[in-house]
Amino acid sequence: MSGLPSAPGRHEPAFPNTTHVARREYLELVRSRLFHVSTVTLAVLAILVALLPIVARLAERGTVTQVAIVSSDADLSERTIGTLDLLLNQNGTSRSGGYKLTALTNETDAIAGIDARRYDAYLVAARSPDGHLSFQFHLGETAGDAVVQQLSIGVFGVAVLDFSDRNSASGFRLPQLDVLRQSGEGGGAAPYSASNSASRLVVGLVFGILIFITIVIYGMWVAAGVVAEKSSRVMELLVSAASPRQLVIGKALGIGLAGGTQYLLVLAPAIATLLLEDRIASAVLGAGAGIALSLEALSPTLLIAFFVFYTLGFALYALVYAAAGSLVSRPEDLQIIALPLSLIAIVGYLQAILALTGGITGFIRFASYVPFWSPFVMLTRLSVGRVEPIELLISIALLLATIVVTGIVAIRIYSAGVLLYGQRPGLRAYVAAARHG
Repeated sequence: MSGLPSAPGRHEPAFPNTTHVARREYLELVRSRLFHVSTVTLAVLAILVALLPIVARLAERGTVTQVAIVSSDADLSERTIGTLDLLLNQNGTSRSGGYKLTALTNETDAIAGIDARRYDAYLVAARSPDGHLSFQFHLGETAGDAVVQQLSIGVFGVAVLDFSDRNSASGFRLPQLDVLRQSGEGGGAAPYSASNSASRLVVGLVFGILIFITIVIYGMWVAAGVVAEKSSRVMELLVSAASPRQLVIGKALGIGLAGGTQYLLVLAPAIATLLLEDRIASAVLGAGAGIALSLEALSPTLLIAFFVFYTLGFALYALVYAAAGSLVSRPEDLQIIALPLSLIAIVGYLQAILALTGGITGFIRFASYVPFWSPFVMLTRLSVGRVEPIELLISIALLLATIVVTGIVAIRIYSAGVLLYGQRPGLRAYVAAARHG
């Protein structure tokens, strides 16, 4: 351990030793085979997630989209169904997929059908007194960009044929189009942007998976490093050269910087894939089958939030893993502490996935403030645009406060635990170390 200077005096700043510990941890980690393998694995995973919209479009081929046509004008309803069927089902629904169009006169029935998932969308067709046509698309949760694009082309054809048959002297006018996303049972609807709804989901999913996997992996690396140093008796040399506080902070900082390096290596190919999404879709699905770029949702605010929540989330979990690892003497005992800590993170990650899909319940909103869950939940809430600035500030403030409190307790546990050998961790050991460390 020549890389560490001798123990500093009582009043010497902690920074030099912390820097030495951080540098040692960083270099050992980035040079390891585990780091190289995990970087390649995460990069491949990020690329696969970035390609999910294209995979979904491939999977949708051959499926039938159920659309209800709602109109109080029987002639307009019949004309709309006939024209859409001609334009959208020209290849036949039985082999290549298509649209099944159902006429309804009551919008309430259409809303109930959306809630019950009998329909993927419903289209309200109306004619003004001057003969001008207007259409409202109400999309269910299963309807995406392709449905909006194809129905938009279809209703334009409806308007053209209607104008031709009526031979209106006022001239042709483009039909009015409004797109609404059905939000919850009872028919509430909100404006929908087909160009960025899927992109927000993809970006949020990429970030959510990365922040979850890496926080758990890096936290385990912190714990594993402490256990390895204890099992080889290196810890006895370390604590004579640096204080427990310097060791904990230095270890967390070094591994955190290694994680940041890995993030850059993983995100670079993922972002390149997102930039090429449209071209890849055209090559795989055919010309004209491009999709909206997922990077449309990648705002500077989201990138900053990702950096902040990754940094704070890792700091919190690293402190806990370091303290827990200090109470374990053998590598095989590490699983005893790994499981409960991983379960806490998994609960937060699952709630983040629910937030991504639009299920912002009261409990999920509450979870975005809970420090051990907020790095996952709040980040994914941000990616779908459901966060007020005050909510973000509260979440970060609570996370910072928890890191400070956890750091004090973790350093106490670490101070007492690093020199305990041959003891299996238990609740009493944790409590005693926190009180008397």
